[in-house]
Amino acid sequence: MKKLIRWFLSPSKKSFVDSNSLYSKLLVLEERIAALEQENVETSNCLYELSNCIDAVDARIDILTLEDWTRKNV
Repeated sequence: MKKLIRWFLSPSKKSFVDSNSLYSKLLVLEERIAALEQENVETSNCLYELSNCIDAVDARIDILTLEDWTRKNV
């Protein structure tokens, strides 16, 4: 039993940042999450700009339609 406890508590001979270690995979996932969050911000900004452009075009169409309707009814 003592041998098992000593073996369990002894320092590991493996490097902490091995290419297949859980820690290195965690670091890769954190980098990917950061990249995805940045892309999400950029995508949200693009969608906001597109929405504003669509609203502006819609307002122009309304103005042109109103002008045409006003000319016909005068």
